[in-house]
Amino acid sequence: MNHVLRSGLWLAFFAVILMAWVMLYGMAMQMDISLLGLPGEMAQAMRRMNPAMDMDMPMARFGPLFAMWAVMMAAMMLPTMVPTLRSYEDLMVSATGTRAGWLGVLLGYFAIWVAFAAGIAALQLLLLDLGAIDMLGIPTSRWGAVALLAAVGLYQFTHAKEACHGVCHSPTFYFLGNWRTGFAGGLRMGLGLGSFCVGCCWGFMLLGFAGGVMNLAWMGLATLVMVLEKLPQIGHYIIKPMGVALIIGAGAVAGWPLIAGG
Repeated sequence: MNHVLRSGLWLAFFAVILMAWVMLYGMAMQMDISLLGLPGEMAQAMRRMNPAMDMDMPMARFGPLFAMWAVMMAAMMLPTMVPTLRSYEDLMVSATGTRAGWLGVLLGYFAIWVAFAAGIAALQLLLLDLGAIDMLGIPTSRWGAVALLAAVGLYQFTHAKEACHGVCHSPTFYFLGNWRTGFAGGLRMGLGLGSFCVGCCWGFMLLGFAGGVMNLAWMGLATLVMVLEKLPQIGHYIIKPMGVALIIGAGAVAGWPLIAGG
């Protein structure tokens, strides 16, 4: 029975991730044709010619924007939880963990990222109002992308990144130092782990404003990087090289007008 429950929970977990990516794809396609059914590049040109048209777009309102970011959090961050959930399972017998606690960890972790989704949705509306990005979340000036790439790259070398990544990379040590039983205990630990994870990965989320919020290839690459950073075998070895790559990317973008309006 326990084996069946375990298998069912893991299948449901991966089904949610798959569903989130399918929903993101649908949202991206809807946004791409939302303006007169035009292809993406033509739609962007029309938006720049008549910015007032943006105000009728769903992504100019907090509700739809928050929903989009919440789905994106599920698609991008839940895959990074696999090592954490496996670590909890390893402690279930020796530390009186339960499946309810496992669910609590998952829900607490995701609750933090949903809160982050609300904050980044508000930030996107502010950037849109300031004219720093267009309706697709693409920067209107290449210098915004340059600054963001450089900032996230430099953050990879900070003590804050190292401290937060240490918790995300070795969740077993966090569990051992903060162990709580039952669903409420799991929820509390999940909230803590989610907070450290935001501290570790917020920059990769903001990079959506460098490559386009609904650019699925860009966000898929960010997801892959975050998953790799949390793998016990290689996580510590890619943080600084990734920082170097982002800084080089900032220099490359600064070298030519890749983004319209640069």
